[in-house]
Amino acid sequence: MMKLALISALAGSAAAFAPAQTGARSTSLNAFSAEDLPGALAPMGFFDPLGFAEKADEATLKRYREAEVTHGRVAMLAVIGFFVGEAVEGSSFLFDASISGPAISHPGQVPGGWDALIIAGIGFAELQRAKTGFVDPSETAFDQPGALNVDYYPGDIGFDPLGLKPEDPEELDIMITKELQNGRLAMLAAAGFLAQEAVDGKGILEHFSS
Repeated sequence: MMKLALISALAGSAAAFAPAQTGARSTSLNAFSAEDLPGALAPMGFFDPLGFAEKADEATLKRYREAEVTHGRVAMLAVIGFFVGEAVEGSSFLFDASISGPAISHPGQVPGGWDALIIAGIGFAELQRAKTGFVDPSETAFDQPGALNVDYYPGDIGFDPLGLKPEDPEELDIMITKELQNGRLAMLAAAGFLAQEAVDGKGILEHFSS
């Protein structure tokens, strides 16, 4: 139940739910290259077995990183939502504690009317992200959809209420790498949770306790 509130209401704003990245080291599109990207750790290094980065120009590479960061943030919220939603089952103040079962079944149990509010919240958050990072569609060539602003660093929508963003470029790279690694792990975990619950209809916490 809490999973629904946590993921659905915040999914769109998940792109902001992490220390904001900045252009401290890459303030222009021309400064953005695969060799300079944070996120590579030993022993794998820059892991790109299918050569996506090698084949991409700088604009495309920025979009790849924007997509990775955003999906990673959503996945981190999703993993938390799986655990919290199933842990408070039957005891939450939301929806009279009527939502139960595996987390993947929670959205279908939400009372009517809430879906519209959830979608509106996600849409608003995504609109703000688009305004910050993406070129206005009216100013973009038809064959260049989804173009990012030249001075925009992927993931940096300026949301850092706790002031966690380091001023030192090297420390910032370390923090960005930590966020990316946690996001990558969360994407794998969320996919695993979804698949497992879909296969046997049991909640993730139920698997741990059985």
